[in-house]
Amino acid sequence: CEVRPGPEFLTRSYLFYSNRLFKALQFYYWDPSCRDPSYSLVIKGKLRLRQASWITRGATEADYHLHKVGIVFHSQKAMREVASWINQTSGEGCRGFLPPGRSWLPGALYEVLSAKTERDCTAALGFAMHELSLVRVERHFQPLLQPQQSGSRLVEELYLGDIHTDWGERLHYRPTGYQRPMQSALHHVHPCPACGIISRADEHHPPVLPARAAPPMQLSGSWVSTHCEVRPAVLFLTRYFTFHGNNHTWEGHYYHYSDPLCRQPTFTIYASGHYSQGIPSSKVRGGTELAFKVTQARVTPMDQVTVVMLNSSEPGSCGLAGSWSAGVEQDITPTNGCLALGIKLPHTEYELFKTEQDTQERSLLYIGERPTDGSSPDSPDKRPTSYQAPLIQCAAAPEEFSNYISLKYVGRKDANGIEALKPLPVAFLLFIALLFLRWD
Repeated sequence: CEVRPGPEFLTRSYLFYSNRLFKALQFYYWDPSCRDPSYSLVIKGKLRLRQASWITRGATEADYHLHKVGIVFHSQKAMREVASWINQTSGEGCRGFLPPGRSWLPGALYEVLSAKTERDCTAALGFAMHELSLVRVERHFQPLLQPQQSGSRLVEELYLGDIHTDWGERLHYRPTGYQRPMQSALHHVHPCPACGIISRADEHHPPVLPARAAPPMQLSGSWVSTHCEVRPAVLFLTRYFTFHGNNHTWEGHYYHYSDPLCRQPTFTIYASGHYSQGIPSSKVRGGTELAFKVTQARVTPMDQVTVVMLNSSEPGSCGLAGSWSAGVEQDITPTNGCLALGIKLPHTEYELFKTEQDTQERSLLYIGERPTDGSSPDSPDKRPTSYQAPLIQCAAAPEEFSNYISLKYVGRKDANGIEALKPLPVAFLLFIALLFLRWD
């Protein structure tokens, strides 16, 4: 169950055809467990892969064109609410989208966008498919989980562009980062109870995910990134946090890189401070609101470009002026942070946290998604309403995750020893089925 800024709770199922056409299903819900469907969107159009992205390394840029978008309501309440949005906020051509008092018809599909008639009533939904303009397919091999089995299975994941955290910007935003990856219906991670349920669903029969008990928020311990993370504005990093529940102190390591495999380090940041007692979020059900105070920080430049940048910074704005060298850590607390890196001390951030267990009963920690514009959630009204990629608790993490801490991440390789991450359209064709598009 995905959480988008807003918050919006949804699941997605996308099908790409060999003739460049696609059919995308987006299922929206009232709840963060994706058990109570609100409405479904069925989106049809055409996608053309272009060249490797000059901005986001490892990605392929794409152009898309929408042919039509339809909506199916799953309750009278959903129909009334969505019709109200469209009737109030859309242009003349959408004012009469649904007459007031129109009764809900189960299974009825209403057109909200048509390229033929040039009618587009989707803006009121905050709907855009700009995520298709940035594409990446990653392949790796997952070890078989059963003790008596040996070998591995192919896993294919589709990364699409990120969604802007500001609702007003999402209709125009062109992504430079990614959402959490979608799993291939044929070659997905195991176990994945939701994969089959979502892939078999359609707009008339939305997926209802299995009920899962939410574990209590237990921050204490150490948590680490499970892969190289890509942020908007071309940031590649891994994270490593330790939380001390006895005195509510925390420390974090942010390892920054210049490449999407996290193999070329640029600088690291160590930060520490205190955090508040958590309270349940009133805005994002299932989340916990906390306030984090950053009181100390240290920076280690890891390449010559960063060294030159820090040594060129204004005296008194980032550590001891002119004294930076590669691989040598320096305390930036006395200069109240580092202006060149956008670090301000002391600093308070208003955060959103959530803990879960994955299908292998490993503990996951979700921290609020960073504002797309690069700012900081430094006031309660800027508190996130969605999450970053999860961290995994180190005690439960496989050995392959331990190398993140030592800045020695090596990209996963396929059976031929070739790195899995490629901005090539060839792997993308593995998501394609030979069918012809039509309205169901």
